[in-house]
Amino acid sequence: MPVDVRHAPAPACLRPVSVPLSAPDIGEAENAAVARALRSGWVAPLGPEVDAFEAQIAARTGRAHGVALSSGTAALHLGLLGIGVGQGTVVVTSTFTFAATANAVTYTGAEPWFVDCCPATGNLCPELLEESLAQLAAAGRRVSAVLPVDIYGKVADLRRIGEVADRYGVPVLCDSAESLGARLDGRAAGSFGAAAAISFNGNKIMTTSGGGMLVTDDERLATTARRVASQARQPVRHYEHTEIGFNYRLSNVLAALGRAQLARLDDMMARRREIRDDYRRLTAGRDSVAVFQGADDRDDNCWLSSLLFADPAAVRIVTDRLAEAAIETRPLWKPLHRQPVFADLGRTVTGSADDLFARGLTLPSGSGLGADDRARVLDVLTRALDEVDGRA
Repeated sequence: MPVDVRHAPAPACLRPVSVPLSAPDIGEAENAAVARALRSGWVAPLGPEVDAFEAQIAARTGRAHGVALSSGTAALHLGLLGIGVGQGTVVVTSTFTFAATANAVTYTGAEPWFVDCCPATGNLCPELLEESLAQLAAAGRRVSAVLPVDIYGKVADLRRIGEVADRYGVPVLCDSAESLGARLDGRAAGSFGAAAAISFNGNKIMTTSGGGMLVTDDERLATTARRVASQARQPVRHYEHTEIGFNYRLSNVLAALGRAQLARLDDMMARRREIRDDYRRLTAGRDSVAVFQGADDRDDNCWLSSLLFADPAAVRIVTDRLAEAAIETRPLWKPLHRQPVFADLGRTVTGSADDLFARGLTLPSGSGLGADDRARVLDVLTRALDEVDGRA
């Protein structure tokens, strides 16, 4: 008998939510900053807010230059072009990440090669990176870049990754879209590699609605990125173009929003850490579940907090119970080598990313999450975990 889809329950991921995963945390400071930019008359792209925002993000990441752009994806694209990535080359990158990382590689004409992750962190595995570079070198493939990703606000093992890449003479571009404010060995996220890409998308640790930034110590790379991000227009009175450009610059109004958010970044990270600690206390003593990346997260920005279950079947139980209470959750990243659009591309995988995708669940983590909503999430989650453990 055919199912009447008009009355079928919506999948949990499509039901309306009242407690989002990571909503923008916007207040009076942001309202005032946007109003300031509007009053200044600098409404079109570029302006003094952009200049100041670039300088402030560069300083926060320990870089000499910042180029404010329309998205983190744009920053990846221009960063890859700036370090010489192009047609006929290979970029070795993480499989456990969002599609934008690999999409940016394809924009250049290069081909992604996917590498599996460390099970405890989700970040690119240095040993598998070395195996991949050796395999590609033996096959005569030209590798033009290594593109690691800082997953969920934890900086990848970029010292070891950099050492491996250096042995093969390959530059590193860091996808730091998720990790602004985090640190590794005392160094800021975004300070590693030839350049790094940051995202200010609406769900990130801080936002400009949409937006991103390319940070680097290479003046030539920064200068080139600024030029091609503005349609590669030459500095003459008429419209003169000697190369292909892109419409990638961030607006002055959104840069003002970003500056207000940046001033609150440390406080927003602290609030996300409080939420992470709530989940840590709630799962303590349970053999069925643990906080993903929670064993060593003192330097993370805690952008998103996730649970890792011993039994993959528990993910569905907890997802459904939270969805019934209008609380948003999301699986961990589906590996890119499993995405239909990338399924035919090369990879070096062990099953670690597949396992994380099967057993992980991301929970509400936003710094704007109020006390009542936090309490509701913890209450529903406790009952769901009791059901998983058979304790109810």
